[in-house]
Amino acid sequence: MKTLFLCPPSFDGFDGGAGSRYQARREIRSFWYPTWMAQPAALVPGSKLMDCPPHDIDLKACLAEAQNYDHVIIHTSTPSLKNDAKVAEAIKSQKPKTVIGFVGAHAATLPEETLKTVTAADWVGHKEFDYTCQEVAAGRPLAEVNGLSYRQEGKIVATPERELIEDMDALPWVTDVYKRDLQVEKYSVGYLKEPYLSFYTGRGCPAQCIFCLWPQTIGGHRYRVRSPESVAAELAHAKKLFPQVQEFFFDDDTFTANLPRARAIAEKIKPLGLTWSCSSRANVNYETLKVMKDCGLRVLMVGYESGNAEILKRIKKGITIEQAKQFTKHCHDLGIVIHGTFVLGLPIETKETIEETIRYAMDLDLFSLQVSLAAPYPGTELFELARQNGWYAKGDQKDMLFADGTQQCALEYPGLSKEEIFQSVEKFYHRYYFRARPILRIVKTMLEDKDICVRRLREGYEFFKFMAQRKSDMAG
Repeated sequence: MKTLFLCPPSFDGFDGGAGSRYQARREIRSFWYPTWMAQPAALVPGSKLMDCPPHDIDLKACLAEAQNYDHVIIHTSTPSLKNDAKVAEAIKSQKPKTVIGFVGAHAATLPEETLKTVTAADWVGHKEFDYTCQEVAAGRPLAEVNGLSYRQEGKIVATPERELIEDMDALPWVTDVYKRDLQVEKYSVGYLKEPYLSFYTGRGCPAQCIFCLWPQTIGGHRYRVRSPESVAAELAHAKKLFPQVQEFFFDDDTFTANLPRARAIAEKIKPLGLTWSCSSRANVNYETLKVMKDCGLRVLMVGYESGNAEILKRIKKGITIEQAKQFTKHCHDLGIVIHGTFVLGLPIETKETIEETIRYAMDLDLFSLQVSLAAPYPGTELFELARQNGWYAKGDQKDMLFADGTQQCALEYPGLSKEEIFQSVEKFYHRYYFRARPILRIVKTMLEDKDICVRRLREGYEFFKFMAQRKSDMAG
């Protein structure tokens, strides 16, 4: 079947195909590559990947393109499911014979519920769906395809689970799909150079963080990886395909989970002379950091989450505050830029622990940071804990976005309301950035590069506009 892989239009600026990152509008316009859809698209001859949000493709244009295909596979998420269901219904309405599949973490975790919600869907993928998509697209009967649920005589039937992919090198490269179907200039992340390009070098994460979505729903906790040779070869290929790209990002949940492999990849790609960045836990030793820095590493995206030791234990972070401080010092000494991520509203959060986290972040003095609200996605341990303990802000209501796609607070605790947690995000940003050091760092980068200056001014405008919208959302 002629197949369209679709990240549908939804909220303005909504990063629905964000992979392991949370699905919501960001403080500044930011989009991650839809690698999880590009991978099966690379397996299906004659397919097309259409990522609507970053390319500003509206519903009318989306439907016009979908009409050219017999099979449409839609990537969905918990916050966007209702919207994606309407897109599927519109596709089915204009061409009733279109076979429609739904994939993504929400579909994998709640396949039966997804099929009941999305009446236009013919099948829903479980866990890793690459080869599931390939087999359905090849015309194989749904009953004979492992790893999906479908309707049969008015009932929902699940086929046997599909084994997780062990030979990651067997998967085709996604960069050819990027070249064919995406405009790299449409993708931007605030702490990466523009244009950037990202892909995965492995799947799964050994960490046990209770809030992290993809290891608990799709990829698992065993880090299954591509060989350093495969990664280096795709980077060399990508460099030729996209000479305009300024930075390459390894979007693995934790690229540094296997330190010998991280060093091996760094050494393999050093001759390419690329600038690259990756995700990391705050426990990498100095020797590995130095090797990576010497081989072109610029930025580490690091999840610090909280400055309270007990919260870190509760969320099973597996890293102490002292470890994180030592790691951060090593990065500062080596000149490695850190973008830190923090989460407010995790279990046992209080006004005091929020203050503790803000002070912790200020002491770390990272180049940039992102502050999110705890999001209890179905399939995560946090979701179950919130259900069992009655932490949901409105009984059983689990809405994580406002109507405009902005993240809202879904949880609250005794002595700490959802409004207080929500408002603490802006407080965190203001306390952190409105200090001499961060301001001077930003001004310095603006003075050094005219393009960076224009970009930072745009991002500043977007940030303050976003914060004003958050206030409006909470008030209204």
